[in-house]
Amino acid sequence: MQSQALRADLLMLLTAMIWGSAFVAQRLGMDSIGPFLYSGLRFALAVLILLPLLPLLERRSRSAPSVPLNRQLLLGGGLMGLALALGINLQQAGLLFTSVTNAGFITGLYVIIVPLLGLLIGHKTGLGIWLGASLAVGGMFLLSVGEGFQVAYGDWLQLAGAFVWAVHVLLVGVFARRHDPLRLAVVQFATCALISLLLALIFEDIQLDSIIAAGPAILYGGLFGVAIGFTLQVVAQKHAIASHAAIILSLEAVFAAIAGAWLLGEALQLRGYFGCALMLAGMLLAQLWPKKTSTPLTETAASADAASRSGQPRAEL
Repeated sequence: MQSQALRADLLMLLTAMIWGSAFVAQRLGMDSIGPFLYSGLRFALAVLILLPLLPLLERRSRSAPSVPLNRQLLLGGGLMGLALALGINLQQAGLLFTSVTNAGFITGLYVIIVPLLGLLIGHKTGLGIWLGASLAVGGMFLLSVGEGFQVAYGDWLQLAGAFVWAVHVLLVGVFARRHDPLRLAVVQFATCALISLLLALIFEDIQLDSIIAAGPAILYGGLFGVAIGFTLQVVAQKHAIASHAAIILSLEAVFAAIAGAWLLGEALQLRGYFGCALMLAGMLLAQLWPKKTSTPLTETAASADAASRSGQPRAEL
């Protein structure tokens, strides 16, 4: 069991690194095409990559023989894909109006939002969550609120996306232990791709030259951000310790900030860095604070994706 938990932790650390760096690809991809088209193409690419590999991946996982696609699996994957499409496209559109660093840290607030949403279904929320949420809110104020108490439009979109990611995490917690995770991921990706491409057809101008120009970003986002990153996350959560998972996956925000500074030359003012530190501290405090009793659904959900995101998400992403 310890070796399985360690393996899951390492897989999730790799997932957090991939997701963090994928924010850069998501931003660069929109230099040529719209957010819906970018999301649709990269998730469609992930489906095309995973479908032929599915039998091999299932054999290597050494799991029990999988059953054919059924109504319950399609329903679960479809609901997860709907939440993923909403979350990833809010995140994607938000990147047009904010930085990779802001997007990464604000998206990471889903770690705190998950147990807060648990209040709506009767779960108790401990002191650590409230303290962590307070730190995170203060950090977001320093990171996002500018002169005249104005918040960038993109930051609002990222915050809305964080709530959607939290719902996605709860859905993953419900379905990922009931169905084959790889097949669930493929159904989810296909649903997200279909919804995003339909939105692109309605709202965006689609040109072949623009798609070719965005090709490297689509390739990285589809291959690494979705096909590898999301699939690793879904597989890892099978043996993940909930508190470990939420903490490790929240490091996505740190990797996003590092990638943004290194590859895009992004820089924050001192108050912005202090805000990032407060947000990260709030995320970690919410997970590390001792709990008297565990809440099965919210703990399971936190390990799921703290959507990315499960496939989740950011989304995407």
